Amino acid sequence: MKHHREFEIAWQGLKEGVHEYEFLLDDRFMKEQDAPAEMHDWNATVKLKLDKKVNFFLLHFDIGGRLALPCDRCGDDFELKLWDEFNLVVKLSGDSEEDVESEDEDDVVFIPRSETVLDISSWLYEFLMLSLPLQRIHPDKEDGTPGCNPQALKLLNQLSEPEGDPEHGIWKGLEALKETNKNKRKTD
Repeated sequence: MKHHREFEIAWQGLKEGVHEYEFLLDDRFMKEQDAPAEMHDWNATVKLKLDKKVNFFLLHFDIGGRLALPCDRCGDDFELKLWDEFNLVVKLSGDSEEDVESEDEDDVVFIPRSETVLDISSWLYEFLMLSLPLQRIHPDKEDGTPGCNPQALKLLNQLSEPEGDPEHGIWKGLEALKETNKNKRKTD
């Protein structure tokens, strides 16, 4: 991970109140953050509202944009639209790093008062990845049919159909094993 000043916010000189920032994130940023290689053509915009208070900051991340990634069903790439919102509270804590590490909570981050800037690059990456759905499948077409590759869907349907007669195929070996087991019990 490379260090970029464009993702640092010098908070000590900021007045109390709301401050707005916008970050354009692309393949270069995601590659530096070690994002999965199958996700590409990133074009994300993150709008950040930083509300500075006396001893803490309220951060609101508004995510939009798109990327290309493979479909979990058919394997073909498709364009996924991004949209999500995340909130984070950053509190000022003791002067040393040890004081800070023991206090971290889920939606609250503690930073030492001696820190003069907020590096938000890791939060940007984390929130982008959290905005992705767990199941990534082509969206349906306007007529309601699946947007996936029709040949892949046909193959999946063929593979999911039962073999038919249980006397044939994989069940044949199981039936023979079952009979052997019955005969063994009778002799014992």
